[in-house]
Amino acid sequence: MPFNKLVGIRIVHRHPDGVTIACPMSDHLRNSAGVMHGGVLATLADAAVGIGLASHFGGRRPITTTEMKINFLRPIQDGKIVARSHLLRIGKRLCVGRVDMFDAKRKLAAVALVTYMLLE
Repeated sequence: MPFNKLVGIRIVHRHPDGVTIACPMSDHLRNSAGVMHGGVLATLADAAVGIGLASHFGGRRPITTTEMKINFLRPIQDGKIVARSHLLRIGKRLCVGRVDMFDAKRKLAAVALVTYMLLE
């Protein structure tokens, strides 16, 4: 997806229940405090579940985000952020995934719960 490339997201590993993606810190991703903008972390969470679902459906099912809840646990100052999604439930209309996001020192930096809707 072009937006993911713009942010710098790349797929690290595909798992049976989700994916691991990564994004390097860069100056254009910092907020006014000099740490990674929360919107970038939200984008990573959204992308991790979306890419995991796209892999699950072989890219043949249109989907869209319907809800996201994220807890920011520590600021990201340098290095890269790694996001690992776990697809918790794939239903007939809604899918729910959890995303754990880690800083360059492998410390948990954020967690998110993301819901996607399966479109016709």
